Formats: sequence, C-alpha cells, structure tokens
Amino acid sequence: MITLNQKQKIIIAYHNKQKSQRAIARELGLNRRTVARYIKDYERKRTQLMEDKDNPAKEEFTTDIIQAPIYDTSSRKKVKLTEEIMDRIQFYLQENELKKKEGKPKQQRKKIDIFEALQEERFAIGYTTICNTIRKIQQESREAYIRQDYSPGEVCEFDWGEVKLTIAGKSRIIHMAVFSPTWSDYRHGELYASQKTEFFLDSHVSFFEAAGGVYREMVYDNARVMVARFVGKSEKEPTEALLKLSLYYGFRFRFTNTYQAHEEGHVKRSVEYLRRKIFSKCDSFASLACARAYFQRELSRLNARSRKDNQSASVMLKKEKDALLLLPPRYDTARITEARVGRYSTVSVETNHYSVPDHLVGEFVLVKIYPDQILCYHQEEKIASHKRCEGRDHWQLDINHYLKTLTFKPGALGRSSAFSQMKPELKAIYHKYYQGQERQFLQLLELIATYSLPKVSQTIVLLEKIPTTVTTEKIKLILEKKDEPVPILAPSAITRQAKETVCHYSELLGGIQV
Repeated sequence: MITLNQKQKIIIAYHNKQKSQRAIARELGLNRRTVARYIKDYERKRTQLMEDKDNPAKEEFTTDIIQAPIYDTSSRKKVKLTEEIMDRIQFYLQENELKKKEGKPKQQRKKIDIFEALQEERFAIGYTTICNTIRKIQQESREAYIRQDYSPGEVCEFDWGEVKLTIAGKSRIIHMAVFSPTWSDYRHGELYASQKTEFFLDSHVSFFEAAGGVYREMVYDNARVMVARFVGKSEKEPTEALLKLSLYYGFRFRFTNTYQAHEEGHVKRSVEYLRRKIFSKCDSFASLACARAYFQRELSRLNARSRKDNQSASVMLKKEKDALLLLPPRYDTARITEARVGRYSTVSVETNHYSVPDHLVGEFVLVKIYPDQILCYHQEEKIASHKRCEGRDHWQLDINHYLKTLTFKPGALGRSSAFSQMKPELKAIYHKYYQGQERQFLQLLELIATYSLPKVSQTIVLLEKIPTTVTTEKIKLILEKKDEPVPILAPSAITRQAKETVCHYSELLGGIQV
C-alpha cells in the first residue's frame, strides 16, 4: 500500500509536470498499474466535484481526494484463521460461559490463555488475530439497554459487597449490605461478618428505620439468602425469611435475571463507589465495631454531598419520605434453629459453644441467633443470653449455669473454663474471701443470681467496715434485712393526747403550727 506522500507525488508529476505513467512508476519504484489506478481515481472524483459544485455530497468527494490510500480488506479471506481454529475459539468461549453459570467467574480463560491453549494444540496463529476475533464475536452478542425512570418511594435495590479489612491485626473479608433507592440516589450500608439470614434481615430493618419508611418494591440478585431454589429457566422461589420480611413490611420484590448485573446497576455502582471512597483511605481497625463506626461516619459525609439537581442525597431522601409505606414496629431479625444441649451443657452455633443451665443436658432448646447476641429458650422460657462470638471454636460460659453440677463437684471450680470467664470483680471476691471454700462461693453465686452482683458487692463493703469476717451467711442476712419492709406503727392514745395538748398550746401562743 502506497503512502499519502507517494499519492501526492503521482498526481503532481502527472498533472503539473506532464510526466507519463511509466516514467512516474519508474521514478517511484511502483507498478505502472498502481500509478494508473490512482491517476484514474483522482480524475474521476475531481471531475464529479467540479461538475456538481452544489451537490450536497461534495464534501465526501473532497475527503476522498485528499485522504490517504487504504485497502478494502472486507472481502479478504483469513489465511491463518481457519474454520478449525474458529471452532476451538468458540469452544473456549462456551467453556467460559459454563464456568460463569457454575459460579467460577474468576477461573475463566482470558484472551492470552486461549492463545496459549491454541499454541499447545499446534495451531499457527497470532495473538492479535485471536484478540480481534474474540472481540468481534463478543460485539455481535452485545445488547442495547433501556433507560428507566422511577417515582419517589417506588424502587430500592439491594446487594452484597465484599471488602478486605485488617481487624485487630488480622486480615478479614467483611461483607457490606448496601441499599440504593433509584429516585433519591441515597446510599445506606451496614458491615457484617457474613451474609447469613440474620444479617440480611438486620440490614433491612436498619435501612427502613434510617429511611423512615418502606419502599414499595425491592430488587435483588440471585444470592442464596434470597433465592431458595430455581424453578424452571427463569422462575425463582424466594426463601422463607424473605417472604416473611416482605409480608411484615408490605413490600413486593423481584429478582434480576442471572448474570445480568445491569438490571440493578444503581446498587452495583454503589457497592463499588462506597468500597473505593471509604476504604481506600483507611482499611485497618482495632475491632469490627470501630470499622462500623468509621463506615457510618464516611457514609453520612458522602450522602451530604450535592449530587442530584445540586441537592444532597440526604435532602432527596427527606423529600421521598412522604411517598414511602408506613414503618411498622421493629421486626425480629433472629434466625431461629433448634439445638441439642451437649455434655458440657452448651449448644453449638457455627462451631462456637454457648452455655445453658446444666439440668438441660441432652434436651433440645430453641436458639435465636441475632447479629450480636445468642438467646436460648426452653419451653418458651428464656434460659440463657450470650454475646455472639466472632470467629470459630470459641466458648461462652456462664458460671451460674453450672451451679447444680459444681455443688457435687466443688473441687472442679478453680480450674473450670466457666470460672476463667467470670467477671474480674467476681474473681477478686473469690480470691480474697473464698479460696478453699468453694461450696460457700457457690452459695454466693446463688445470692448474686437473686440480688445482682452490685448489691452483693455493696454488702461486702459494709461488712469490711466492721471488724468481722466476710461470709455468705452474713451477706445473706444483711440482704434479707434490707428487703424487709419497715413496719408503720399505729399512733397510741398517749401520742394522740399529746398532739392535742400541743395544739392547744399552739393556739394560745398565736397559731404556731406543729
């Protein structure tokens, strides 16, 4: 292919210098037919341009005359790209689609991987050809999107996102629950340890309370916490937790099509935006609670920025509030399960152990799992309450749950795991007054269960002021005396007569009140 400079030399030499086509071809080292073709093409376009000066297409003729020579390769057949190679490329692309559906998007082959695979199969083809071919195949399957308009309070999208943070010196994957109303562009989020049902429910309750109402329609992807199973090609069966939440708050919901992220583009962009804007500045925290506090501060700052119609997202949310459904009382976000009490008088929740009263060993108890606490019930009575553990294989033991067993085995108290988890104040009382007197200490624990630890501690302080020994019997005696009502004695006849006499003297002395 000749250059624009060579094309200019051909035209100038032929028309201005009156040289023959053979002479021009000889000087420039080109084929005479090539020179003749460019001269003939130039003369044809110039004649058209000069004859029809008012033709609207004259700009096209001008462009054709001065543009650099190009070859029309549209009809040229690929020499290296054979049908066999095309079949192998299609095979690898279909393999990638299958991995997407199996939940392995990060294990797909990239263009360089497909090129290397073809080289291993002894196909002689270049990397550029592979890239161009794959790009053309993928462009053929692209679709157009329809922009949507939304009304206030109508639609809100939800999605999970992951962020890697350093918590207490350890690298952890923390899950962001993100909500993005489509009209106000307000963003709400919460940080959780996982994507389990209780966190899903808690995030919705927190969002509805922050918004001051409920959106009429919620949009979800196909995560397991929302979709119980697929029914047919496109139908999905929602989980029981989502159905109950929808029924309680009165919102309808819909699921996006599989692998169609654009169908909830608002929240997908919000997940990326919050992760980048908030945690690019700071990603190391002393605890998850500190990370949550930082996340909420930064989120409030971002929502206060002017965005839509020069108004902040917070202001737009306030305008949207009147269009929301009324907010009912707070929903119970617990995930409920049943567990058998083990030989250590504990129930296991996600490999962590939580104690219950020791008389329930072998029994089944109802466990309500909240994001931050564990509640246990037996025969509709609450029997235990624990702070939820983060991580795995932790034990949360309450010494009061083992009083029955320790009464028969008092020597096991000092080295028991339940003793090591006691409050420091209670440990100090044991070491100061009850070391070697485990039975009396167990009786003290029963008193604490009845009167509370602060009252028992105050009683011990009173006993310390008296030169006497501190024992459980003395503590119990004082606590029982404090609870006895003070008798109100009826006034005697002598007292009444005395008051009457004083009143008479008061009248004589000028009405002094007694």
